[in-house]
Amino acid sequence: MKIEFRNVTFYYKKSEVVLDNLSFTIEDGTMTAIIGHNGSGKSTIAKLIIGLLEPVSGEIYLNDELLTIDNLDEMRAKMGIIFQNPDNQFVGSTVKDDIAFGLENRLIEREEMIRRIEKYSRLVNMEEYLEKNPENLSGGQKQRVAIAGVLAMESDLIIFDESTSMLDPKGTKEINKTIKSLKNMNNGKTIISITHELEEALYADRILVLNGGKIVLDGSPSDVLPKKDILEASGLKVIDGLSLIEDLKKIDFESKDVILEAIWESIFTM
Repeated sequence: MKIEFRNVTFYYKKSEVVLDNLSFTIEDGTMTAIIGHNGSGKSTIAKLIIGLLEPVSGEIYLNDELLTIDNLDEMRAKMGIIFQNPDNQFVGSTVKDDIAFGLENRLIEREEMIRRIEKYSRLVNMEEYLEKNPENLSGGQKQRVAIAGVLAMESDLIIFDESTSMLDPKGTKEINKTIKSLKNMNNGKTIISITHELEEALYADRILVLNGGKIVLDGSPSDVLPKKDILEASGLKVIDGLSLIEDLKKIDFESKDVILEAIWESIFTM
């Protein structure tokens, strides 16, 4: 799914603009990380895309078609979103029932439903938990089930909206690994990862950094992540390895370039 924002402005109060005349395009089949501090407007972008909010001004196009109230249901059927709190996403008494919920609502035939449940639970490494009660799972496992449910709908667009913000480090690592594997599958899906953690943007094709309702950085991870001053001014914690690179650049010693390159490569294999 291709997404285009054209001069989109949004606010709850005129004196507190959340998005300020924002324009950008996300190409079909790519992974984009939208990052920024709390209140920067990144989650508002997700809500605008799925139609939970309407722009005050400007237009949003999905697959080159203007998003309107008339086509909203049709467009939503092509999207899936994973929210912050995994506990708020469960409706089934077992993992299998939960993955099946959306499929049942779309009247998917039973054989096809079983195929998808098996396929996507395996993809997120939850095939051994299909008969388990979701309440007994860890936070990371719950989010992986939520991802399987979205994947089972075979959506064109998947949005991760701060999906690791309520998880412990282990759960965060599990979800980041899952997102990375989805991106590496190159299956044509468009992925948007909304986060305030730079580590979660490392394997995106592109990073958009928001601050004050505007895009202050836009580029590949290798272009964006070294911009320490702008990132810190945007309320983002720079990755430790990048801070080390900046410190080493100030010191003159033999083999510095080799060491800097090794550290940089290590960051992208986190």
